[in-house]
Amino acid sequence: MDSIFKGDLSTVRGRTVAWIDSLFIDHAVFRLVWSNLAPVVPGRVYRCNHPTPQRLARLTRKLGLKTLINLRGKTLSGSDALSREAAGKLGLDFYDMAFESRGAPHRERILRLHGIWQQMQTPAILHCKSGADRAGLVAGLIILFEGGTAAQALQQLSWRFGHVKQSKTGVLDAFFLHYQREAEGRKPFLDWVREDYDEVGLKRDFRANGLASFINDWVLVHE
Repeated sequence: MDSIFKGDLSTVRGRTVAWIDSLFIDHAVFRLVWSNLAPVVPGRVYRCNHPTPQRLARLTRKLGLKTLINLRGKTLSGSDALSREAAGKLGLDFYDMAFESRGAPHRERILRLHGIWQQMQTPAILHCKSGADRAGLVAGLIILFEGGTAAQALQQLSWRFGHVKQSKTGVLDAFFLHYQREAEGRKPFLDWVREDYDEVGLKRDFRANGLASFINDWVLVHE
């Protein structure tokens, strides 16, 4: 991701550049009025788009948050720096757990997420950029960790959150459908991930709609 922020929040100029970078290059200006907030496991896990520091503080007070999971991974953006600083001031446990929105989910990342899930404090909130794709994937994974169904997981990937399954991000839907078709009801999800999931095959076989991908990538500006 392009960025004008150089990593310094210790000066007025550096902080100003961080906010400009966040608001206008990372499109946080839209997130000032739109949160894409929803429960995943009510009372324990929530999902949203990348929160501004002020909104993170409000959500921490309202929901009693203990943990923040960043699905974008560590970046050099102003949004990243400001939210890390805010999480530290609020005393939140902070996890970097990067996922792709347009690629088949990586086996090792799913298993690492499960490790985080087993040890993290709740209530927790997870975010990507828009709260549409990676947040939907991870929300669906958590539902499966909790013993839910693929159909329930797929509900986390919907138009309601801005997810466009006809575009390249539809590979995330294909992942859950792949498990549903191959193993659901016959093999526990994590055993399937460890032993049978064909990441390369899923990526090879998935085909996206070109127009839908253009709208998702360039009009909706999903990262």
